[in-house]
Amino acid sequence: MKSIIILTATISLLLASSCVPLKRFNELEDRFQRSEVNNERLRLENELARTQNDLLSTRIKSLEDDTTRLGSQIRRLQLNYEQLQETYAQVTEYNRNLLEGKEEETRQILSRLQTIQEDLQQREDDLIASEKSMLEKQRNLDSLITVMGQKEQRLGELEAILSRQDSVVNALRNTVSDALLGFEGRGLSVELKHGKVYVSLDESLLFATGSTVVDPRGESALRELARVLEQNSDINVMIEGHTDDVPLRGGGAMKDNWDLSVLRATSVLRIIMKHGTIDPQRLTVAGRGEYMPLDPEKTAEARQKNRRTEIILTPKLDDLFRIIEQN
Repeated sequence: MKSIIILTATISLLLASSCVPLKRFNELEDRFQRSEVNNERLRLENELARTQNDLLSTRIKSLEDDTTRLGSQIRRLQLNYEQLQETYAQVTEYNRNLLEGKEEETRQILSRLQTIQEDLQQREDDLIASEKSMLEKQRNLDSLITVMGQKEQRLGELEAILSRQDSVVNALRNTVSDALLGFEGRGLSVELKHGKVYVSLDESLLFATGSTVVDPRGESALRELARVLEQNSDINVMIEGHTDDVPLRGGGAMKDNWDLSVLRATSVLRIIMKHGTIDPQRLTVAGRGEYMPLDPEKTAEARQKNRRTEIILTPKLDDLFRIIEQN
């Protein structure tokens, strides 16, 4: 999240100081947010699949093989242990019978008995070590399953947030369309693009040629939009002014199309704030000038399309970036 804020602030500073077109910024910001989401979801899915296929399957198979092998070994050790105990008892009994007058034979028997005892102790040690190894493998498997469960939970949260975001954007698009129904097709359009709602208003609906004063008809449309924004506090708003490529004529405070696009976007901002109680931190104004045309042709019709103001509505992604940062 911090990297997004720093990137946005840096690009905004560069654009403000050098008047570089913001088209690239809009695309980068858009792609960055979506790619962060998609990359995180793909990374978690790949990591989960890789962990499940490469680690869990291998660990479980290895543990099953080890358990089978250790179980067989334990059974053999237990059987040998019982046999050795029986032999030990027999040798002890035999030793008691031959103890008198048979010192050499007794010494050999005692030596054999010592060897049997040492072998029996070694087998007991091996049995204990095998049991400890199996318990350790079981603990590792339990820990692995716990980690995988946590990753599955984060993936589920991520998918739930994405689904909720899509639902919010679709609902917002319908709400905006309903509120502006009387203006659609008359210089206003509402579209859903890249997970955002775009409200585009032609120059003819908002401004006279070269003017930055909003027309009363355009103010009526902005009033309805302001009511929607007031009721949806989790939506951020970007207001972008666009012009055609015809150089601005005449003197005054405006020097070029950059100035015109910024001042028009600011005028729209003030109308929205006038008709709705909206946190200013949710609002951003940008002037695109002539550098983000809908139609690059040099015809009157193309230039008319390019003279517009776009209001871009984006749901807040705080929960999404919180999950990404935690990972």
